[in-house]
Amino acid sequence: MKSGQKPDKTEIFESVPVRRAVSMQILPAIASQMIALIYNLADTYFVGMLNEPDQTAAVTVVYSSFVMLTAVSNLFGVGGASALSRALGKKSPEDARGIAAVSIWGGLLCSILFSLLFLIFSRPILIVCGATPEIYETAFRYALWVVVIGGPGTILNTLLANLIRAEGNAAAASFGVSFGGILNMILDPLFVLPRFLHMGAAGAGMATACSNLAAVLFFLIYLAVKRGRTVVSLQPSRLRYTSRYLRTILSIGFPSAVQYALTVVAIAAQSGFVAKYTTEAVAALGIVKKLDQLPLYFSIGVSNGLLPLLAYNYSAGNQKRREEIFRLGCSISLGFSLLCLVVYEIFAPGLAALFIDDPLTIQYGSEFLRRMVTAMPMMSVCYPMIIQFQAMGKFKESLVCSVIRKGVLDIPLLFFMNRFFGLYGCMWVQPIVDSLSLIVAGMFYRKLKKTEGSVAKSSIMDD
Repeated sequence: MKSGQKPDKTEIFESVPVRRAVSMQILPAIASQMIALIYNLADTYFVGMLNEPDQTAAVTVVYSSFVMLTAVSNLFGVGGASALSRALGKKSPEDARGIAAVSIWGGLLCSILFSLLFLIFSRPILIVCGATPEIYETAFRYALWVVVIGGPGTILNTLLANLIRAEGNAAAASFGVSFGGILNMILDPLFVLPRFLHMGAAGAGMATACSNLAAVLFFLIYLAVKRGRTVVSLQPSRLRYTSRYLRTILSIGFPSAVQYALTVVAIAAQSGFVAKYTTEAVAALGIVKKLDQLPLYFSIGVSNGLLPLLAYNYSAGNQKRREEIFRLGCSISLGFSLLCLVVYEIFAPGLAALFIDDPLTIQYGSEFLRRMVTAMPMMSVCYPMIIQFQAMGKFKESLVCSVIRKGVLDIPLLFFMNRFFGLYGCMWVQPIVDSLSLIVAGMFYRKLKKTEGSVAKSSIMDD
């Protein structure tokens, strides 16, 4: 691709009608998130078919570490995607190539380091996350595949999808993620169930690792085929520009990474509180954490699809189009979350029973679910709000909202709610913090709207 030439699909950012542009970006992103959700559910579902609460609890314990992989991925994936789209908005494809290369190689290095550190400190990490002596070995075998062996694949899968989506190829990004997810759903029963390999939770972890590595292979083949028509570059030679782009990438991606990292702390703390009660309660929490991911993943899909549109138009100075895109995205995310809220409140026991036959686990699960889902409407608007701040390169705003949502209040509230309201009180923490985060995000948004017209036409590194 010649210098200054636009890559494939960038017309979606600037000339395609808003409703169509939003649909073209968010529908593939939502689809890939739904498939990612299903394959995450598949681990819990097929392990639950063993009807052994210890196995299900082990998967729950490791979930915190799996979320940490997302934090590492978002550090370079969200940061790189926003910076890449803004570079395209400023008609700087060479900057976009450099940003992509630094993001990919930086993400790979961090993924390897994370896997090694987890392997070294796996025992204290899993114990802090709620692993009791009865489930530790099972949790470790699952984590060995999901975090240690499969960690780099998980990180690169998400990172590459974000970068490819950032230049307007949302369908290709969705296909790669979906391919890995479908493969995981095929492998899970083969590796987990007694009639096949009967590896239990460890088999679910192996399926996840294999599927993510397969998705990465798809993306690498895609980039090889698209060479010359894509700005997503893996060329090590572009790493000589690392100092030029790294600060921009990390400043945008850091708030998102912090949010997911603090999510790990919050999940671990919540699991720790619940672990003081019964194994069935821990297993129930794991099931509920899977169920409440439906509206969460939908909102993340909407936000992922919006990010390139928002970043490109912000950088290009088209604030009216950016505002229209943001409002439409928020409406879609909120509408779906309200639908889920109603369905979950009505059918909570039946939904919990899909994953396990144990009556006590089902009872805990239905009560947990009915409390935790009240956070859905606030969460569904928080995510697009935060992603817009990241698209605009607003470090302070996105960091503050992310930390409020996950970090500052979670742990103190868990102690308070557990102390005065017991086990079920802990389940009200997320609705409270999501409400506060939304209020703060709304205040920031109103303030930014007053100054949105003054977009600097400088290089991407100045944002």
